[in-house]
Amino acid sequence: MYALETRDLSISYGDQFIFQDLQLSIAKGKVTAMIGSNGCGKSTLLRTMARLLKPQKGHVLLEGECIATLSTKEVAKRMALLPQGPTAPEGLTVIQLVKQGRYPYQSWLQQWSKEDEQHVNGALETTGLMELAERTVDSLSGGQRQRAWIAMVLAQGTDIVLLDEPTTYLDLTHQIEVLDLLYSLNASEGRTVVMVLHDINLACRYAHHIVAIQDHQVYVEGSPEEVVTAGMIEDVFRMKASVIQDPLYGTPLCVPHGKGRTI
Repeated sequence: MYALETRDLSISYGDQFIFQDLQLSIAKGKVTAMIGSNGCGKSTLLRTMARLLKPQKGHVLLEGECIATLSTKEVAKRMALLPQGPTAPEGLTVIQLVKQGRYPYQSWLQQWSKEDEQHVNGALETTGLMELAERTVDSLSGGQRQRAWIAMVLAQGTDIVLLDEPTTYLDLTHQIEVLDLLYSLNASEGRTVVMVLHDINLACRYAHHIVAIQDHQVYVEGSPEEVVTAGMIEDVFRMKASVIQDPLYGTPLCVPHGKGRTI
């Protein structure tokens, strides 16, 4: 069984189709990265898979079940989404933010429980934020703030996590910090991670499976070694590049061609 699937999925804004009859399967327990140029539809596809956008035609299957037939709380107990550039109300503390991840489990009959507390504390510990729990989110550094949002997603307790450009606006140190965390969550807990990434080389380093999107369709998908070639870079990103082996990790490393200082 796949974590997520699209069956004959068509997505449009007005009369403009973003995807038509898309077939895509996301492996359970793996890290999948979606790559492609700006405006190719990556974020739109992720939001549709998370049921934030309604497709014009076709279906999204969540662990084999049509997601449209499930209740909002049922979906939220099985899949979490971290959108691009989330913002928190001024003055909200880290622990208050992380506690919001437990909303699917709250009701008039089921109030805050010991299990909720355990999930929140576990998320804070996993992301290294326990000592910052009482700090306000807006007082944190970029990397700390992104970890706080990831902690909220982890507190939700889902096996599937979707992230839309989780490293945007972060410097290189914090990009690696966030991706190391996500990779560790997959390796240690078997969580399915699906993320939109701009950096091809980071996608190659951290993802088991890469989906390259071009002109509102899946151009190619597979392992980084299968997908990331000079031909793919030129077709998808309209850029000439050489692809070599990363000397540290052995994964594909994209070296863009262009003007610059020569040796």
